[in-house]
Amino acid sequence: MALSLNILSLCSTSSSTSKPHIRTSTCHLAPFTLTFKQQQSSQKLTFSLAESVSGATLAALISASLFFVDPALAFKGGGPYGQEVTRGQDLSGKDFSGKTLIKQDFKTSILRQANFKGAKLLGASFFDADLTGADLSDADLRSADFSLANVTKANLSNANLEGALATGNTSFKGSNITGADFTDVPLRDDQREYLCKVADGVNPTTGNATRDTLLCN
Repeated sequence: MALSLNILSLCSTSSSTSKPHIRTSTCHLAPFTLTFKQQQSSQKLTFSLAESVSGATLAALISASLFFVDPALAFKGGGPYGQEVTRGQDLSGKDFSGKTLIKQDFKTSILRQANFKGAKLLGASFFDADLTGADLSDADLRSADFSLANVTKANLSNANLEGALATGNTSFKGSNITGADFTDVPLRDDQREYLCKVADGVNPTTGNATRDTLLCN
């Protein structure tokens, strides 16, 4: 939201008799006066603030415009994904495939059947998000946060989850984890036990076997 001041109606203009090509406009706008000089031949416009204007007054006028924030951006997701809002939103079925979404904020969002195939999601946050049926295959999910997330029936095949967080009640039930790399992912014992029952394949990027990254017996 822009902050504008209409001072045109408060200005008076005069011409110099000795230098008719120069016009002087004086604008009285409490608590200060603006003086403008325009040279017609060059069309250059200069202005000066009267010495009576204090630094505090100028700072107050400039900072006032900073308080006008577009509420549509109040919950903008972090990360580089343009101006789109990704936090706390219903993004079911949305196509993010192949996109670079490093540190993108998807906290508490509904992402059912969303397509993240091959996306770069390093450090992205899916805290308490619903990823039911989402396609995360071939995605770079290193250091991503899946704490409290619902990742049931998702496709995690060949995904790289090295160092990702999966604390709390994160659920991977029914998900395809063939070729997924879970190196250094902190999992509850029951989570690990379940995943080891369905683990298979080798991650094509890291060369690590899924079962080995899960520390399966």
